[in-house]
Amino acid sequence: MAITLEKFASDCHDAIKNHPGTPGREKVRDLVQQVLADPAFIDTYIPVGTPERHVLYEDPEFGFTILAHGYTGAKGSKPHDHGPSWAIYGQADGETIMTAWDLVARPTEDTPGKAKFNHNYVMKPGDAYLYDPGVLHSPERKAATRLLRIEGLNMAKIKRLPYEAV
Repeated sequence: MAITLEKFASDCHDAIKNHPGTPGREKVRDLVQQVLADPAFIDTYIPVGTPERHVLYEDPEFGFTILAHGYTGAKGSKPHDHGPSWAIYGQADGETIMTAWDLVARPTEDTPGKAKFNHNYVMKPGDAYLYDPGVLHSPERKAATRLLRIEGLNMAKIKRLPYEAV
């Protein structure tokens, strides 16, 4: 039987409630990997044609947000963190080259933060990675991809300060 969004969201909620901090987020990452192994879940909630940012669920108690992302072509981003939040990226289809960055300087209201290249790795279907608050990363996609992502807070509502590579 396919996993439903409602069951997945409930399991994520319970993991965060019962295991505060990074341990709960690691349990959510494991749940992301489980749903990524379910083709029916992907076909239902992250179908081909999914927009670049589609909110599937926002938890009323903890504020975490489950999103589907669909990219039709190449796209990348600069080094970034998720401000006061965390994020889990789960690869549903295609590949994402993720770059890990070392913090050189945090941004201020007037000055972008600075980040130094650490290493790249490739996210393949079924992979899920946790980025705790402050962890710098940047995705690059060379072709069409689909992702399941969870933000600790809905980042559309959070101001983030930019970083630049040095």
